[in-house]
Amino acid sequence: MPSTSYLISVLAIVFTITLALRAVPFALLGRLRDSAIVRRLAVWMPVGILAILAVTALHGTITTDRHGTWYALLAIAVTIAVHLSFGRRTILSVGAGTALYVVLLNAL
Repeated sequence: MPSTSYLISVLAIVFTITLALRAVPFALLGRLRDSAIVRRLAVWMPVGILAILAVTALHGTITTDRHGTWYALLAIAVTIAVHLSFGRRTILSVGAGTALYVVLLNAL
């Protein structure tokens, strides 16, 4: 069993590294805020993350259940329509699409 001082030292090092890794991006963000790359990332990253999430979440349903495929496509269409219709509110659009998908899977 490691000594108490060793464990405290390891925890202090881990805490310092974790804090530094989380603080550095915020410290650099002030300088990068006017960057064209950061502006592009702000536009495209949420879309990319949601697309990856949707593909990974729906992969099992689409490949195994014929009806689930249509339900998923309908829910995706509703998510896109709500997102574009109501001012790009991500929580509202993802919530509406998810709710429709869950209702379709469980009710039909």
